[in-house]
Amino acid sequence: MTGFTPLVRANFLASTRNKTEIFFTFAFPLLFIVVFGLLFGSHDASGEGKVIDQLAPGVMAWGTGNAALFGIAYSLVKWRDSDLLRTIRRTPTSVLTMLRARLTIVLGTALAQAVLFLAVAAAPPFGLRLTTLGLVLTVPALICGSLVFFTLGVAVGNICRTPDAVAAVANCVMVPMAFLSGSFLPLDGSPGWLRTVSHLLPLRYMNRAITGVLSGGAIDFVAWALNLLALVAFALVFAALATRTYRWENRS
Repeated sequence: MTGFTPLVRANFLASTRNKTEIFFTFAFPLLFIVVFGLLFGSHDASGEGKVIDQLAPGVMAWGTGNAALFGIAYSLVKWRDSDLLRTIRRTPTSVLTMLRARLTIVLGTALAQAVLFLAVAAAPPFGLRLTTLGLVLTVPALICGSLVFFTLGVAVGNICRTPDAVAAVANCVMVPMAFLSGSFLPLDGSPGWLRTVSHLLPLRYMNRAITGVLSGGAIDFVAWALNLLALVAFALVFAALATRTYRWENRS
């Protein structure tokens, strides 16, 4: 795999040196858990458990998906503007190797986000209930969900020509999806049409997969597996879209 390790290192250094990216990856989603957790976390949820049992997994799913989409979309725009992609095209290192290197950083970031978010949510002021089995089952859900939003981010990065366009498109995708998929508020009391629309959104299945194993109740393994299969299906669709829209350079 020519150039894979150096590319992983380069992507890691670029991410850790970008203070804005670090803030919106870790601190910004955490604010939702802290603020809403302090206000409503101890209240009874519409189903079993407390509000924090649904809020923390939902915000974590949205935060990791958001970081995956924004990170690769911005990177592709920057790589294209700097002619890095055209340069890579003339070397033994393939674009797929570049994408795999970036995906490695995305998955590592998602796991780091999960550790931070869950550690804070489980602290005494919030009281998220965690089990060893729940934590273990969260990892495949995070990986599948991150892969979905990574492939969607590649498609967004292919379509957009500037960082401002990435911000506009990605926010138009992720912000409404957060509310329509139940990341911030449960969908149980929402209108029927909204619950129907949510079935078309990948974040719903990521939310359900993670919340189903972290809510402290009995784990439905069949539902968890079906949610993961739905995420894999979305990833394949977005990967096909990314392949069809890929371009080496900006063309007027």
